[in-house]
Amino acid sequence: MNPDLQLLQSYPFEKLAQLKKNAIECSPPESTPLGWSSPAHREGARGRAHAINLSIGEPQHAAPDLILKAMTSSLDYGLGKYPSTRGSVALRQSITHWLTQRFKLPIDSLSNQHILPVNGTREALFAFTQCVIDRQVSKPLVLMPNPFYQIYEGAALLAGAKPYYINCLENTNFQPDFANVPEEIWARCQLLNICSPNNPSGTVLDLPALQNLIDYADKYDFIIAADECYSEIYADEGQPPVGLLQACAALGRLDYRRCIVFHSLSKRSNVPGLRSGFVAGDADIIRQFLLYRTYHGCAMSLVVQSASIAAWDDEEHVKANRRLYRQKYDAVMDILAPVMPVSRPPASFYLWAETPIADDEFAQELFLQQNVTVLPGSFLSRTAHGINPGQNRIRIALVAPLDECVEAAQRICTFIKTL
Repeated sequence: MNPDLQLLQSYPFEKLAQLKKNAIECSPPESTPLGWSSPAHREGARGRAHAINLSIGEPQHAAPDLILKAMTSSLDYGLGKYPSTRGSVALRQSITHWLTQRFKLPIDSLSNQHILPVNGTREALFAFTQCVIDRQVSKPLVLMPNPFYQIYEGAALLAGAKPYYINCLENTNFQPDFANVPEEIWARCQLLNICSPNNPSGTVLDLPALQNLIDYADKYDFIIAADECYSEIYADEGQPPVGLLQACAALGRLDYRRCIVFHSLSKRSNVPGLRSGFVAGDADIIRQFLLYRTYHGCAMSLVVQSASIAAWDDEEHVKANRRLYRQKYDAVMDILAPVMPVSRPPASFYLWAETPIADDEFAQELFLQQNVTVLPGSFLSRTAHGINPGQNRIRIALVAPLDECVEAAQRICTFIKTL
């Protein structure tokens, strides 16, 4: 077996499941307001206060009809052919058009050679790291935000690199503190993972920050992998988050050198089960990544490609999606802001809220007392440079229907008042 497998930590949701299991098994009946006397009684009591899960970023709005129609209409021909790893010309043209329009890129600065469809960005982020890390270089580093999407870390470890965590704290707007990364660390960097809009804070890197990172990539010769999967969920219709390719174009770098972006339909179009996204950017890197993926065996089904074209070609369902999230933010912030330190982010569907007690204890007791599940912030981060930036924070995913989000916020408010 690959010895690097031993370096992997449990996934955050595995830790959360264990936390909840321990809570049920260890809580004495007299300590619980519902008076559970046994696991069975506890589950029955919990059933009366129905469970609300705000821990996982799994969109629960309805999938758009146009995607479902495109899938069903393509079944006859789509299931009878092997798909190409590169994806159809029609899909790559659809993605190229969307990228150009969304990020105001110069017409014809992108072509099919800059685009590669992928089966969700989770798989792509992992595979990309395996492709680009040079194991023959001594002590390669993959830099990443802290907290982070777990795939960044696991992919780095299994590629033979070492993760370097850049803390995201309130004094840097919950974005990585790039200014304090030592020069010797930049010199060993082969890949920089960034996430904007950020998971879990929802904050956004601005154009100057992205352009500064491009300068760093030129100076120290590394690749930037920009996870932009939350880019289409934002608060202000007039101010969509900027992207890495947009920053390149503003610098006149129309070869998009050293820059790769990752996008997905999961959040944008409410189809996490479709497993459809793309990578785009530096054509030379895309060419080599295509070679890797040809052997990887991960071509996108033609049925999924047809549905993806329909999704990327339509913006109305995305605007409607944003309106639904804004309604939830409006309602939930009115309830939570008076009782806990929490700010409405410019993008994403998360709240990165501060807790009055340890984050894991808060999540456990909230589950026990109110049957609401949130994710402890420390499960998303590592202790680095003397601190764990996820401590005393929870991530609340506003993915449930509006009425459930409101009820969950009211239960959280009730719980906090008991502390």
